[in-house]
Amino acid sequence: MVSRQRSYHTLDKDLGRITHTEVAQAHAFRPVRWLGLAVLAVVVLLILVIPLTGHEMRYTALGAGLVVAAWLGISIGSNDVANSLGPAVGAGAIGMLPGLLLVGAAQIAGASLAGGVVTERLASGIFDPALLASGVRAQFVMLSALLAAAVWITMATGIGLPVSTSHSIVGGIAGAGLAALGAGAIHWDTLSLIAVTWVITPFVSGALAGAILIFLRLRVLEAEDRARAARRWLPLMVGLMTGAFAAYLALLARSHLHGAAAFPLVALAALLGGWFTLIRLREELDEDASKVSTKKILRPALVISAVMLGFAHGANDVANVAGPFSVILGNATPDAPATVPLIALLGAGSAIALGTVLFGRRLVRMVGSGITRLNPGRAFCVSLATAGTVLLTTWFGLPVSTTHVAIGGIFGVGFTREWLDRRRAKQRAALPADETRRRILIRRSHVVTITTAWLVTVPATALIGMAICLGILGLTGV
Repeated sequence: MVSRQRSYHTLDKDLGRITHTEVAQAHAFRPVRWLGLAVLAVVVLLILVIPLTGHEMRYTALGAGLVVAAWLGISIGSNDVANSLGPAVGAGAIGMLPGLLLVGAAQIAGASLAGGVVTERLASGIFDPALLASGVRAQFVMLSALLAAAVWITMATGIGLPVSTSHSIVGGIAGAGLAALGAGAIHWDTLSLIAVTWVITPFVSGALAGAILIFLRLRVLEAEDRARAARRWLPLMVGLMTGAFAAYLALLARSHLHGAAAFPLVALAALLGGWFTLIRLREELDEDASKVSTKKILRPALVISAVMLGFAHGANDVANVAGPFSVILGNATPDAPATVPLIALLGAGSAIALGTVLFGRRLVRMVGSGITRLNPGRAFCVSLATAGTVLLTTWFGLPVSTTHVAIGGIFGVGFTREWLDRRRAKQRAALPADETRRRILIRRSHVVTITTAWLVTVPATALIGMAICLGILGLTGV
């Protein structure tokens, strides 16, 4: 009876691990939080002191904005690295330091190669900084948005509320824009599109993760000869993954890369991904199929999915820093191009990577091992679905929460696994009514937590952004 009911525990176990992960994030974030408090103190000092030295006000905004943007980038890198690297480290697919360096490099690549569209959306899509009376005023408005996000993330982490940097910066920009320009200047259609995307993306990730799980489970994990099935199907899966990823990169470079030249590169990437997986599988798998574990089968695929998710994270989340800072930088250097400068993308991506390398080890160790670790098969499905969903939204220039997208993948995998188990064993004994009620409450609690964090973050950061913006503009008189 107990063995028949074990599969029903899958989703609840994974959701419980997410809860532990959120606690781990709050614990691991403590050093960064104290650094954030120091950053806020330094920014206040800069705003008060630099004008007394006789320097132009634009350098005050530039200096303060650089400090806050660097801290936000470091906090993003330290908080979100576990989403991409935790499963690979937990499965023993890659060591801690090589993994941190690899994901850090992927984040920089994603920020510099694919971060421009989302960055432009945050820089001028919520309101047009050109409407402000002066460039210096635009600088201080975007500085207020950065400060609002920094203040809220520091406060929310201190009270244990899991919040999204993407949600925080969108709320901060909207609030600062309202304070400086009024409601008529805000692009409410853009805000509505972003909000709808936040709602839809967890469902997209869940559906994609569930589809990957169905294929992986039916073709590989439940095959009579798992070793043979893994050698047959996993190189093909990973080859398709790397080929699709290369096609995405080719689309980004379509202005520099002719279609005829792109096809061989995409095919080469697919072949290399499949070849790498096949070679690693031969090293990992035992001759005796009965000893073949899911962890060994999926180690090569987890490394590649970690790189893809790191790239996607850098491409999307870099905008949280580079979007407002590009406005500050552009108005501090009037000769700068109107588009998002590459230096802003590289700088923000480097800050995220620095946070990953310096502060990510602690969180990855907590999430990648012990009670918070996902099963390697489910982790692979969630990582790949999250990467694909985030890359898709990045292509359309829409900021999303990587963590919320990953949680959507957790739900998708859990419900799909339960559906597969019920389909395979229709005679399974029903759960007791009390147990069924308890599980519904567990799942509701996670939905409520996520929804609350989403609903509270935007208005909270908007109010903080408005207050800071009015205070700074009143203090500086710009």
